Amino acid sequence: MISTVEFVIPVFNEVDSIETFHNQLLETLEPLPHSFRFTYVDDGSKDDTLIRLTHLVNQDERVRVIELSRNFGHQSALSAGLDQADADVVITLDGDGEHPPGLIPEMLSLADKGYDIVIAQRTQSQKASLFKRVTSDAFYWMINQIGNTQILPGAADFRLMTRPALNALKQFREYHRFLRGMVAWMGYRSVILPYVPSKRLGGSSKYSLKKMIKLALNAVFSFSLMPLYLSISLGGLFLLGAIIEAVYVLSFWATGQQSTLAPGWSSLMFILLITGGMILITLGFIGIYIGYIFQEVKGRPIYLVRQIIQKNKE
Repeated sequence: MISTVEFVIPVFNEVDSIETFHNQLLETLEPLPHSFRFTYVDDGSKDDTLIRLTHLVNQDERVRVIELSRNFGHQSALSAGLDQADADVVITLDGDGEHPPGLIPEMLSLADKGYDIVIAQRTQSQKASLFKRVTSDAFYWMINQIGNTQILPGAADFRLMTRPALNALKQFREYHRFLRGMVAWMGYRSVILPYVPSKRLGGSSKYSLKKMIKLALNAVFSFSLMPLYLSISLGGLFLLGAIIEAVYVLSFWATGQQSTLAPGWSSLMFILLITGGMILITLGFIGIYIGYIFQEVKGRPIYLVRQIIQKNKE
């Protein structure tokens, strides 16, 4: 039976929405019998988000705030909150209102039925731009084609985890983090709960195209070696092409027709350019993997905490 529930909520420049979000969350939880705690992770906000969060701490002793030393990114901020979490179940969601709190009672009900992980699956909303819908579909298709771990299309970081699943996730200490992939890799008894994203309560999305590309790269290079195998395959194809070209040229010499071969360097340059491009692509893939390995072996922390703000605590 679930007794304690902790919410881990990463925020970044959400001064316009954070208080409204918290009040909506409290309204949703009011009929439920559980004991609730709220952990907000301020991921280096530049506005007055931290001041608003401090007000929430003063108003509600169940609220605590983890202030990171700078902006480490959404996945690292989530990890900071999860590392501090200690409840029967933990629910992660964003503080902008797009993850509807109304789904929480059903998530808790599924956990009571024995599920270790409840994954909220975002259904495609027509409110999202065509570019975002297409790129999202393409990303999940690609990662599931080349990766060793199948990741649910539309899976968000809106999920519930029981204590055993949370303790397992805490063991993952890699620097480049893709939590959706980590959770999928763990296994455990999981269930999917579809939802339609709500409208943001205020402000604009903090997930820029650059951040989405970075997340996609973390997913590909953390959960797949396929780019390396692809490089080997393409290299083999070009080698085969070179052999065929050599046999073709030799056949002219063997039959005494070498004079019919067109003089010049066009074919040679074509082969050199293609081969050179292939080499550079292959070196690029290898370089990225080496870069990831280099960052991992340095052993730098995933995040740094500046302070933890709690009622009656400094």
